[in-house]
Amino acid sequence: MKSLVIRGSFRGPTGYDRCVRGFARALHDQGVAIELRDIPEWSVAKMPPGMQDPFFASLERPLDDAQTVLQFCTPLGALRYSGMLNVNYTMFEATHVLPAWAEESRRHDLVIVPTESSRHAWIQSGLPAHRIQICPQGVDLSAYSSAVAPLPVHAADGFSISGYRVRFLNISEFSARKNLIGLLHAWIEGTSATDDAVLAVKIGCYVSGAWERFLSQVDLLEQRIGKDLREAAPVAFVRGTIADAEMPRLYAAATHYITLSFGEGWDLPATEAAASGLKIIAPAHSAYLAYLDSQIATLIPSREVPAQDPDDPGMDELFRGAHWWEPDRSSAIEAIRAAIENRDAHLGSARTRILSQFTWEKAARRLTEILDEREALRARIPRFSSLRSNRGGSTEPPHSPPDVPPAPNPR
Repeated sequence: MKSLVIRGSFRGPTGYDRCVRGFARALHDQGVAIELRDIPEWSVAKMPPGMQDPFFASLERPLDDAQTVLQFCTPLGALRYSGMLNVNYTMFEATHVLPAWAEESRRHDLVIVPTESSRHAWIQSGLPAHRIQICPQGVDLSAYSSAVAPLPVHAADGFSISGYRVRFLNISEFSARKNLIGLLHAWIEGTSATDDAVLAVKIGCYVSGAWERFLSQVDLLEQRIGKDLREAAPVAFVRGTIADAEMPRLYAAATHYITLSFGEGWDLPATEAAASGLKIIAPAHSAYLAYLDSQIATLIPSREVPAQDPDDPGMDELFRGAHWWEPDRSSAIEAIRAAIENRDAHLGSARTRILSQFTWEKAARRLTEILDEREALRARIPRFSSLRSNRGGSTEPPHSPPDVPPAPNPR
């Protein structure tokens, strides 16, 4: 793999943008020439110009010799480029994908996902198993391998979280899948104002009115359970954008990372928190099982439930007919109490595993192995060699290889 076109959103603060940046930099560092093409409509959230690394803008120059285009988007958002190997890196957070996604994925030369959970979702939806490969994501080894000064974190009323002995952190975009209301429910029920603990929620509200809808849901939660946030241990809601270079300092401000998400394709903040040495509390489902186990994290039992959000018809369409996994609230409360009372000291650290097995360097090497194998298969199919290359985005009918299993991985 000497050169590669990457098409994906890379100017925003979301996990998808950071995934593209992580792969692009690591591949470039390993000698792969990159042509980076933005998908500006992917997200309304963009990093302020001063936070955008000019390195990635330097990769937008066109390449003439790339034979593969790697896209980071949903199947329906991927373009098809005539004469090139069309690969889509994607993921899913529930039991199976939409039929239209599975059908479109059959038209790609290859689908790559980060975990077995996502692979299972595609296979359950009809994509042949040999048309999908797994390539985990990673963390920046240089950023997370040494200690950094904690980032000052304050709540809206000005109080600092640094004065608390146990400091929980969650980083999530506001959406039903992230289950922030479920996390607050467990926090309110499981803590009191006298606990020497604090929960910092770095919340992304990228859609107009999202912050107001979140506050409205918090009000409804307090009414439903008959207890409000003021009666629980403090919660600091952190808004705004944090630059990639500052993320290690944000994790350094906490002692624990907690998530009660309903489903994840990867969850980059969880892996970065683990790489920072935080104790991890996470559900025992989906992507978390790819890099965590009960020896190095507190895993919350979960049960399969329909994936739905009455307040978001668009999300219901995305997850139509699928299920995700609801973490058990009682177990989550027990995990919070165990952390506050120092009853989780016996757990090993996830840091060593993440820094040894899940770095962007390793992820990029695995990715090039997969692409090299598929390019070799493509070269053996005569009809590929006669195709006319088209460097512009093409929506012509795809030229996919037949359903022939790839060559065995020499590893």
